[in-house]
Amino acid sequence: MKLSCALFAGLLAAGSALAEPYSPEPWLADLEQMRQAFETKYANREWLMRDREIDLAALFDRQVKRLREADSEVAARAIFDRMIRYIGDGHVVLIWPSPATAAVAPATDVCTRLGYNTNNTSLGLGPSLTGFQRVGSESDPFPAGMITVQGARVGVLRINMFVPHATPQLCESAIAELNIPADKPCDERCADAILTRAYDKLTIALQDQVRALQAAGAKQLLVDIVANGGGSEWVHAAARVISPRPLQSAPSGFVRGEHWSKHWRNLANELRTAAAKASPSDRSKLLAWAAEADAARQEAEKTCVTNCEWLGRAGFATGLVANAPSGTFDGKPWGVHVFSPAQYPYRDSVWRAPVIVLVDEYTGSAAEDFAATLQDNHASVIVGGRTAGAGCGYTNGGTPTTLNNSRAVLRLPDCVRFRTDGSNAVNGVIPDVLVGIRGQDSVKFKAKLFEAKLPEAMQLAEKQMAAR
Repeated sequence: MKLSCALFAGLLAAGSALAEPYSPEPWLADLEQMRQAFETKYANREWLMRDREIDLAALFDRQVKRLREADSEVAARAIFDRMIRYIGDGHVVLIWPSPATAAVAPATDVCTRLGYNTNNTSLGLGPSLTGFQRVGSESDPFPAGMITVQGARVGVLRINMFVPHATPQLCESAIAELNIPADKPCDERCADAILTRAYDKLTIALQDQVRALQAAGAKQLLVDIVANGGGSEWVHAAARVISPRPLQSAPSGFVRGEHWSKHWRNLANELRTAAAKASPSDRSKLLAWAAEADAARQEAEKTCVTNCEWLGRAGFATGLVANAPSGTFDGKPWGVHVFSPAQYPYRDSVWRAPVIVLVDEYTGSAAEDFAATLQDNHASVIVGGRTAGAGCGYTNGGTPTTLNNSRAVLRLPDCVRFRTDGSNAVNGVIPDVLVGIRGQDSVKFKAKLFEAKLPEAMQLAEKQMAAR
């Protein structure tokens, strides 16, 4: 017994000797790296200080004190996580390195390997609305149906995400049409071909579903983007399909520095290369846009020290062009460089009647852009809860910072979308008709709360339509 106790005590002592004591210094070094990143690469720095009223220097100073008082690496990591949550910007993310795990056999089919899955899909609130009648199938890329409210027929359209990855059948159909073996390696060129075809199919599916609701007798359209976490720039094509009026895209801002300088430099070169082969009328436009890109590059290369605007400003959420009728750039491969929706086969205003968009606190990023663009153009009535507040995100991969000690990766947004009132879109979308829903509420409870406000929203949408 005495021998066993002595052995156990010896093992404890050996374990203690092997365990490294907590030292705040490496964590303070990581914190200083973060401070520098926020001061040089964070697009929403002015918003954080002005709208959120957070003193950035004081915030970091408080973390210094807390790290010195911490007693373990677990506590230090928690301090970083709390600070990120406190900032309250959906695109400010700290990604900790994953612990080593046993190797997992890779997926055998191309679509799964490329990230096409149904993990982020739901049928939305539609099936929980009184009298809901399905139009099409549950497996459609955009589940839809009809309800009747005070004698008026309303089409209900669910958008899970603004990317095709939530609908694996789009990928499966694409690889079948492209004759790509489903069980063979797929390089970057192969993945791009699949993605392009999947986006085309997604665009056509949206337009077809809208037409199906029209054919079913819908007089108003309810677009459900509750818990839609975002997507890609395809959102601008989707908004133009849904909107009964032409849309003007939001003006953009960007963080000065090499990241955006390179973007504008490359864009100017692309446009001049296209101009060399273009018709005389197109050539003059392309050279004018190239000059705009040059001016934006010069803005990106300016250093802001004092009494200057933190962000450079140029272009719009859709590129150098804020609005163009669908088809304007058909047959012009360079069109996507000035107006991003040009890469998709969409048509304007497939829907031409009143629109209502349903949102909640889990509606974020590109989904917020969808709601904000429609709201700012008076093309839709927004109903629900204030959205997440993710704003603009990361362009061309962004400018991630890997912390030297912990190897955590800090991602900061490098761009800003400005609303028509001049505010930063990171504030989130405040609905025209507020509903007391919470993100974690059950689907049925959200539907119940929303239904009580739906007649009010429909009246506003009718007035909005009549005022055009």
